[in-house]
Amino acid sequence: MTILIEAAVESLDDAHAALAGGADRLELCADLDAGGTTPDRALVTELVARVSVPVLVMIRPRPGDFVYSRAELDRMRGDVAEALHLGATGVVLGVLDASRHVDEAAMRELLGAAGGRPVTFHRAIDETPDVLGAIDSLASLGVARVLSSGAAPTAAEGAATLAAMVERAGNALRVVAGGGVRAPVVAALVRRSGVREVHARCGGDMARIRGIRSALGGAREQ
Repeated sequence: MTILIEAAVESLDDAHAALAGGADRLELCADLDAGGTTPDRALVTELVARVSVPVLVMIRPRPGDFVYSRAELDRMRGDVAEALHLGATGVVLGVLDASRHVDEAAMRELLGAAGGRPVTFHRAIDETPDVLGAIDSLASLGVARVLSSGAAPTAAEGAATLAAMVERAGNALRVVAGGGVRAPVVAALVRRSGVREVHARCGGDMARIRGIRSALGGAREQ
C-alpha cells in the first residue's frame, strides 16, 4: 500500500527540504506556529512556479477560532479565488458555526469560489463535538479531503477515531492524518487508522520527511 506524504511548509527553503525528503504534496501556509494562516501572494506565485508537485494553499484570515464574520468570509472567498488563479492545485480551509459544527452555508460559499478545485477541510474538524457527523456534512458538500488528528492531541493518539472517520468517509473523501506525525509512529498510525495520506510539518528539516518516507517503506504515491 502506497502512502502519500503531505508536508506543511511556510517558505521556499521549507519546500525544497520537504521535496528532498520525499514529500508528494505541499501545503503552503504562513505562521505555522499558530496553526497556519493565508500566505503572501508573492510566496504562492514563486513556490508554484518552482515546484512540480501539487501545492495546496491555506486559507485562514487569522489565528484563533474558526467562526468567522461576514467580512472574514468575504476575504476568504477572495483568497480562494486568488490562490487558484496563481496556480495552486487546491486550498485548505474550514469554517465552524457558533455551536462548533461545520458551517455548511459558509462552506458552500467557499466551495463555490473554488470552482470545483479540491478543497481540504483542515483540523477545525477536531474541534467539532461530532467528528463522524462532520464527515457526513463534508462529504455531502463535496469536500475532497479532511485533515485530522482524530480529535486527539496527536494523530497517533487519535488513530482509532481516524479509523472510524476513514470507514465513515468511504470513497466520498480522503482522511489525512495530521498532528505529531513522525517517523517512529507513522507506520503504526497508518496500520491502525487505515489512512492513505499523512501530513507533517517540514520546518526546513529534510530528515524529518525522509524519516517518514523511510518508515513507510520508501514507496511514493503515484
